[in-house]
Amino acid sequence: MFYPRGGSAQVARYLSRALVESGWEVALASGSLGSLGEQTHAATFFEGLHVEVADYTPALERFGRGEDQLVGPVPFHGSFEDREGAPDPVFAALGPEQAKAQVSAWEGVFERAGFGRADVIHLHHLTPMHEAAARLWPERALVTHLHGTDLKMLDRIGRLDAVAVALDTGLDRLAAAVESGEVPPGCRLPETERELLRRTNLSRYRYGKDWASRLKASARQSRRIICISPHDASEAMRLLGVHDDLIEVIPNGVDTDLFDRSALTRDERLKLLRHWLVDDPQGWDESGLLGSIRYPVEALDAFTSRGGEPLPLLMFVGRFLGFKRVPLLVRAYARARPRFETPVPLLIWGGSPGEWEGDHPYTVARELAVDGVFFSGWRGHDELPLGLSCADVVVGPSVDEPFGQVFLEAMSCGLPVITTCTGGPPSFVNIVAGKPNGWLVEPDDVDALADALVEAVNDDAVRKERAEHARQQIRGAFSWRALAGRFDALYTDVLDRAS
Repeated sequence: MFYPRGGSAQVARYLSRALVESGWEVALASGSLGSLGEQTHAATFFEGLHVEVADYTPALERFGRGEDQLVGPVPFHGSFEDREGAPDPVFAALGPEQAKAQVSAWEGVFERAGFGRADVIHLHHLTPMHEAAARLWPERALVTHLHGTDLKMLDRIGRLDAVAVALDTGLDRLAAAVESGEVPPGCRLPETERELLRRTNLSRYRYGKDWASRLKASARQSRRIICISPHDASEAMRLLGVHDDLIEVIPNGVDTDLFDRSALTRDERLKLLRHWLVDDPQGWDESGLLGSIRYPVEALDAFTSRGGEPLPLLMFVGRFLGFKRVPLLVRAYARARPRFETPVPLLIWGGSPGEWEGDHPYTVARELAVDGVFFSGWRGHDELPLGLSCADVVVGPSVDEPFGQVFLEAMSCGLPVITTCTGGPPSFVNIVAGKPNGWLVEPDDVDALADALVEAVNDDAVRKERAEHARQQIRGAFSWRALAGRFDALYTDVLDRAS
């Protein structure tokens, strides 16, 4: 449903290509934004595939003029994330008429895409697309592919609803009660739930229970639900109320041809870093403007030793979403850096322009006055293999990361990863006894994260050993070519059961 910007779009692209190679005919429907050549433009992003689009560009232009972006032939899509001032409001804020408009738009997209001829309709995430498909072809075999963000929204709605029940009210009335201070006497909420209320604009969850019911109904209409990790499978059963025999755990894969480490010379590496940080700066501060973070050429000295040799490089890749804990990473790096035997830099690669939750990581780095943190901004996926080839360790302290696609890509390039023992990563990080391929730390533990950074930087032998384990293990078991066979078997089973 969304224009190409995150991990699920990468999965749809790689999986579609792998299925075509396996003999399936694939028609892809996707949201799109912008013009030909931009990475948010679906025909550009999914080049080589048959694509029908929902073009959100006119809706975004209406939003820019202060008009309603949720009306028109193609209203702007909703979101599983709740961000202030974003054109894509959290789904829980959309009323019945706005939801109906989203369903109607996708009915048109599906018909133009030729889904009426499809044997299997494979939908990514739980969204209004499900209702569109069910209206048009109620008997068609429907497969749902969860990527985790939908489950995070459902979990938040469930927690808010539980608070509403504790306060003897409903989600639609909770906002007014909290804002006016009308909390029933004797009702003592745990501090975690009080913090949830403080961090939530409750007016945007007025229709939360309606959306929870809608998504649960869509899940029950599915012939199979694909989860990308055992963690998400258990969450799907808890939050959607579906039986485990409906769920198939299939991890994301990696393009092992694209994600293979390039042996860069010192000059090649510095030339790339100069392009990303000096000549074509795309980093952005709280203004949201691309290039508002820029560096002089002298800053590149931070990437080499006094003798001119390249220093090891720590790297974060991803969006600046709350669960990614990028500010926490900056704070841990600030604590770890004085303990490094060499002043290894941290490159923060990503951050969808203008999108962040909580503290902006650049603001945190500036307030701490920490040296060595660099922001390259959002770069195309085709540049990421070169970015990873400049790095030595990928760090992502996400809490309950649904899967961790970029970790797979990094490990395929021969990089160990540092992440937390939550969510999807423990399903592929350090799963082979005696052959660790990274570091798993406790979530939200800034000292444990700092300790892992210090070990990864100071112990060359351990870092290189884990790097080799990562490359061998991921390339052997997680290529898209290997995983395509599992999807083929799933589709075949679904169709056999329907006949």
